[in-house]
Amino acid sequence: MEALRREGKDNPAASANLLSKVFFCWLNPLFRLGYKRRLEEDDMFKVLPEDASDRLGEELQGYWDREVQQAAKDLRSPELGKVLVRCFWRPYSLIGGYMLVEETIKMVQPVLLGQIIRFFESYDSSSRAGADEAYMYAAGISLSTLVLTVLHHLYFYHVQRVGMKIRVALCHMIYRKALCLNSRAFAQTTTGQIVNLLSNDVNRFDEVTLYLHFLWISPLQIATIIILLLYVIGPSCLAGMSVLFVLMPVQTVFGRLFSTLRAQTAVLTDDRIRTMNEVISGIRVIKMYGWEKPLALLVNEVRRKEISKILKSSYLRGLNMASFFVASKIIIFITVCVYVLMGNELSAGTVFMAICLYGAVRLTITLFFPFAIEKLSESLISIGRIKTFLLLDEVDPQHQELPVAEKKDCMVKIQDLTCYWDMVLEAPTLQNVSLTVKSEQLVAVIGPVGAGKSSLLSAILGELSRAAGVVKVKGELTYTSQQPWIFPGTIRSNILFGKPLNPLKYSRVLKACALKRDVELLPGGDLTVVGDRGANLSGGQKARVSLARAVYQDADIYLLDDPLSAVDAEVGRHLFEQCICGLLKRKPRILVTHQLQYLKAADEIVVLKEGHVVARGTYTELQGSGLDFTSLLTEEEGQEEKQDPRTIPLFHGHHDNSASSLSSLSSSQHSLFDGGESQAVVVHPPEEESRSEGTISLHLYLKYFRAGANFLVLLILISINVLAHIAFVLQDWWLAHWASEQKRTNVTEHFNSSVPQQLDLDLYLGVYAGLTASSVLFGFLRCLLFFNVLVNSAENLHDRMFDAILRTPVQFFDINPIGRILNRFSKDIGYLDSLLPWTFVDFIQVFLQVIGVIAVAAVIIPWILLPVAPLLAVFLYLRRYFLQTSRDIKRLESTTRSPVFSHLSSTLLGLSTIRAFKAQQSFQQMFDEYQDIHSEAWFLFLTTSRWLAVRLDGICSVFVMATAFACLYFRDELDPGSVGLTLSYAMTLNGMFQWGVRQSAEVENMMTSVERVVEYAELESEAPWETDVQPPHDWPMRGCITFDRVNFSYGTSEPLVLKNLTVVFKPREKV
Repeated sequence: MEALRREGKDNPAASANLLSKVFFCWLNPLFRLGYKRRLEEDDMFKVLPEDASDRLGEELQGYWDREVQQAAKDLRSPELGKVLVRCFWRPYSLIGGYMLVEETIKMVQPVLLGQIIRFFESYDSSSRAGADEAYMYAAGISLSTLVLTVLHHLYFYHVQRVGMKIRVALCHMIYRKALCLNSRAFAQTTTGQIVNLLSNDVNRFDEVTLYLHFLWISPLQIATIIILLLYVIGPSCLAGMSVLFVLMPVQTVFGRLFSTLRAQTAVLTDDRIRTMNEVISGIRVIKMYGWEKPLALLVNEVRRKEISKILKSSYLRGLNMASFFVASKIIIFITVCVYVLMGNELSAGTVFMAICLYGAVRLTITLFFPFAIEKLSESLISIGRIKTFLLLDEVDPQHQELPVAEKKDCMVKIQDLTCYWDMVLEAPTLQNVSLTVKSEQLVAVIGPVGAGKSSLLSAILGELSRAAGVVKVKGELTYTSQQPWIFPGTIRSNILFGKPLNPLKYSRVLKACALKRDVELLPGGDLTVVGDRGANLSGGQKARVSLARAVYQDADIYLLDDPLSAVDAEVGRHLFEQCICGLLKRKPRILVTHQLQYLKAADEIVVLKEGHVVARGTYTELQGSGLDFTSLLTEEEGQEEKQDPRTIPLFHGHHDNSASSLSSLSSSQHSLFDGGESQAVVVHPPEEESRSEGTISLHLYLKYFRAGANFLVLLILISINVLAHIAFVLQDWWLAHWASEQKRTNVTEHFNSSVPQQLDLDLYLGVYAGLTASSVLFGFLRCLLFFNVLVNSAENLHDRMFDAILRTPVQFFDINPIGRILNRFSKDIGYLDSLLPWTFVDFIQVFLQVIGVIAVAAVIIPWILLPVAPLLAVFLYLRRYFLQTSRDIKRLESTTRSPVFSHLSSTLLGLSTIRAFKAQQSFQQMFDEYQDIHSEAWFLFLTTSRWLAVRLDGICSVFVMATAFACLYFRDELDPGSVGLTLSYAMTLNGMFQWGVRQSAEVENMMTSVERVVEYAELESEAPWETDVQPPHDWPMRGCITFDRVNFSYGTSEPLVLKNLTVVFKPREKV
């Protein structure tokens, strides 16, 4: 177990000054480095001490332990939610101050806007009255926008850090609990469920912390906004607010329907991936039998059902998105209608102040507050699941120590032991078992399958719950499991298992365990890294490494669970003579075996059957008693050792398949020799997966959209998007025009009181209603059509990729692991099905809004384009500068997350071994270190996103300031409606602009999935499945195979496997 700690860079956030922390300037050196070259793990900063996994986990564990104790006293169930609140309420509550100030400023800004517009409504070009005050209001808007930028990103940075801390602390607790679970607990859970807790449930806290403060701030904000609206436009505001409140349950219903459809889709997706896995795993057989077409029909049928659900859920999502974007138009329309129909005259100050007030609360009511309720509900469910896991039973103390009064040479004493793996089972696994093991004694345990041999060792280890009897042990135990457990790392680290290296002792162990020659033949020697579960070792090699690990520990007592079954007879004899009866001859050994030829060497033989000891004694004694060893052997012949939970350790890996078994035997034979010619087994590594670099080409975007629709449909889609946004802008422009005309009418009537002036209300309301209806219609149409096109793209690209996979030569499957191929059909297609369409639609809508804001400002104040040009140049540079680094950080976040789950899975597989070696603390430390490395990447992911966002919002703040002061500078040329429209639009940029840029970056990142799918869709194809040339109807009349001087290799660059082979397999001939 090598140490994971590396000399990382000190985190500059710890020593940064206030200004650097506010604007995240301490990240500048990292961005400069990322712009020059690709970032690696060594470039990450060390985790901050307050974010360290062990510190957070142990603090939360302390709160949990006290809660469990108090709950036991109060005769109630412990509450994990209360524990989380007690542990994290202080830092999280303080962050609420940022939000309170931010939301207050959002409510003040419309008031400042209204004052500027009222200045224009009463402006007299011959007087400077009120100009200085108007400039103060403009400065107030500019400053408040900048303060909003800082507070908004500080708030999200801090709440995301709290979310990360909660997740890390819970992961620590879950892993710690997993190390302690007993057999009863594992009857109530599975490895998959534990991994799911770490991969899904704890992630809820990253989400809920973002929105939880809205539960208390939203009612305050809504109440304040309603009071302000009542002051500005009177009771007519209640009509608009009612629309907002109606939208809340509508969007909630949409969300629930969407969740239901996604759950149904997930079942079908699992079915498709499972079928795909079977197809790819058996591709050789499928191609040999020509079964491609029927299996393609099978997968396509599942995919058809899946895409039907995806399309429905996409339409729901489209309706939800459209309702969110058109909500503001409907609200303002209803408010204005009620306002004017109640006899009020429209004014620019009233209208645009109301628009901004509605805008300040719209996101809170329609998005953040429902999200807070939804995420809180999900988190409470996850808290319940985690709590249930944390309350599972733990292992008892492993065993009692033998008292001094016992015989000095007695090492293990079992008396009247009765055990169960699961109390639900009718019969106990072990019943009334008694056994004594003395110093230097070799005890062989034999018996048929399911007799309880492995269970006996588990009972000694403390893995098996005792119903009756005692187990007493003197000294340290070590253990080799029936299914050898190898953890990811080097061969040396697997053998040393945390012990210091003693070269002489290490060499003796390698030789005794027949590993010396294997190590010499490996390219990296004993520093060769073995994959997860020892994937690149044969079954025999894994068994010998596992045995060497136990031998090197130099423990007092050895429990050996059938270590000779995975090797051939010659190597088995070597292991028995040189290791079990050689290096370990001075140790007490309990050997479970099916190799009856070694029983003569045993000091005592224990025969188990159905959990009972049916015989005990030496080989001679048992033979004299009439015990037929041959009958035991015959009973086991012809049947595979079944993995019954009563006969194996708690955790085990998959069975080695026959290929592995064969390689075990072949690889173990040369292990006995120290010299001579011996060919090492060469495992060809899988071809490295291609990874795109640079930006995504326009050609790929065209391929993506062309896969979903023809040019005519795409032209209609573009037209509807443009028309929708034109209608959006025209609706607001018409309000501004209406207000301006009303002002002119009032002025004219004032100077010419003899002629009453009145606007044609029906005309203005009719045009306004038409524009509102157009906005709503085009808004819904563009979302639905967009989702339809992109889901069709996903469907067609999947079908093309699957067809190409079936038609590609079989060598493709030799050099590409199944997991890699399945990843294209699961993760990449998953992006195309769901995430990419939503992100793309969101980006396009935000992009058009930004274009609309700039266009409106440019039309009303053409001079505004002067500052816009350099600001646009800065934006383009920032986006490019950011993407260079963000891609690498996202990759690092993904790659550092995987070892956390791999370590958990590996631990659960070898838990019996870990506990036998008392290595829990070492593995907990390794888990914490893996978590810290991931936290380093996650911390950079959070902070770099904020680095970009605060700068983009800073650009928007400059634009708002330029617009506000430009309006006042050109006040002689502008009317109040134009000013209200321009400033209200400019203020919406803050937040929206940086979100659009980040969504564009997400689109580009996810387009790499499209690139990967297209790559597989264009794979080289083998010969056509059918040709016009058909064999005679009576062919073949008889079966015959002829090899005539055949030379064969698995690839053009591979060595020959068959050399000049000539052989004929005749009809009706057995070979």
